[in-house]
Formats: sequence, structure tokens, C-alpha cells
Amino acid sequence: MPRTGGKAKTRKAVAKRFKVTGTGKLLRRKQGKRHLLQSKNRKRKRSLGKSTVVCAADHKRVMENLPFA
Repeated sequence: MPRTGGKAKTRKAVAKRFKVTGTGKLLRRKQGKRHLLQSKNRKRKRSLGKSTVVCAADHKRVMENLPFA
């Protein structure tokens, strides 16, 4: 159920997972670097360690949970 009135609060779980850049883009961590790493090659694991931009389809939903970003 969406929040309609009152004071907007930051969802702390979302704030810990996403970072807003100076230009307003959202950065996120890539999935797949927690376990089963032996079967992945070095190049793949290195690229999984870098952050990436959130896609346009999800951008609005994440920003609704970060009202002060």
C-alpha cells in the first residue's frame, strides 16, 4: 500500500544498497559475487566487483524510497 500523506521517510535498506551520483544517476552492486566463485573466471569476478548504473525501468521505484537523495 503506498504512502499517501505525512512525512516521507527514507527506506534504510534501500539507502544502504544504492548510491546517488552528483548527476542524479543511481549506482548499485552487481549480483553474483557471494558464493560459487570457483566456477567463475578471474575476469568475470573482477567485473562483478565494480558498481553499475540502475536501469531506467527501476530508477523511479528506487528514488521513491530515497526522498531526500
